[in-house]
Amino acid sequence: MSFVFGHSLVCNPMKNTILLFCILLMAACKSQNSGNVNNSSDETATSAIVAGATDYAKYIEAEQLKKHLYIIASDEMEGRKTGEKGQKMAAEYIKNFYIENDVAPAIAEGEYFQNIPKSYFDSGRAKGLEASENILGFVEGSEFPEEVIVVSAHYDHVGMDKDGNVFNGADDDGSGTVAVMELARIFTKAKNEGNGPKRSILFLHVTAEEVGLVGSRYYSENPIFPLANTVANLNIDMIGRIDPNKKDSPDYIYLIGSDKLSQELHQVSEAVNRMYVNLEIDYTFNDENDPNRFYYRSDHYNFAKHGIPVIFYFNGVHEDYHKITDTPDKIEYELMEKRSKLVFHTAWELANRKERIKVNITE
Repeated sequence: MSFVFGHSLVCNPMKNTILLFCILLMAACKSQNSGNVNNSSDETATSAIVAGATDYAKYIEAEQLKKHLYIIASDEMEGRKTGEKGQKMAAEYIKNFYIENDVAPAIAEGEYFQNIPKSYFDSGRAKGLEASENILGFVEGSEFPEEVIVVSAHYDHVGMDKDGNVFNGADDDGSGTVAVMELARIFTKAKNEGNGPKRSILFLHVTAEEVGLVGSRYYSENPIFPLANTVANLNIDMIGRIDPNKKDSPDYIYLIGSDKLSQELHQVSEAVNRMYVNLEIDYTFNDENDPNRFYYRSDHYNFAKHGIPVIFYFNGVHEDYHKITDTPDKIEYELMEKRSKLVFHTAWELANRKERIKVNITE
């Protein structure tokens, strides 16, 4: 996070009816720590309970997340500073992972990089940085391929200090990076097995978040898919640690933005959590009056400002935030797995429901 500021339905009809009834009932319930969130019910909240979601979610495993994070957040990546050697190494690692796992590129055959020229880094903290690249994986939808859900995370971090100490950025945002990688792999697996999403999903790894959300701004100004066709952005930025304020109840996630532009998105998020994951969803930082202003401080904002509904998944800050001690040995991998599954189930529902979620709130 930026430092500043299966095609068949459930086979048992009675079971399916009960599940749908329960989830719609629960969607009407008020969530814990709701802040300024409106929790009115909506019968369309879970219109696409598609068989196969749990079958594929099981492939999100703590050990796989750990394996990749120990590489992405290793000293060899030199802190992944935008435009420098370590960031380029991380980009190649992600690209090669996609090639090896048959995740399609979003731009052209064999082209996973959206190149950002040096000239674009012309102001503020980004001024003078070398050229960089966003990384894009893609799963095309079977029925509404022109409609796109974006699942994003930034893969850059802040590099090294003058003494050569590496800011590994394991939580920020190595955790989100490897979660997006695994989700891309699993949605591709589902597609290859005949259970792909109805809508397309773009897996977007953005660069230069740490210097002002520059990579996501570049994508929003040069979108590979029209912004008008972008259904929602699910942005993952720091999901591997525990906020000190949550040490006694660590089975949680902070959500920011889910109700800002689409009440329907908020209801979908609440419903799939209750049905599949059962994390405590905390909306503390969703409050307009929260002084941290996290809603404006990660890459989802470059979608939200264009009227695209967003959810920001966040574990809160901790004692190692933006320090050389943000290392992969401190990550809570089982909890990270559970949080990743929440994003997966939300993306699955958004991609498979009968109707595209509606934007019905203007900021």
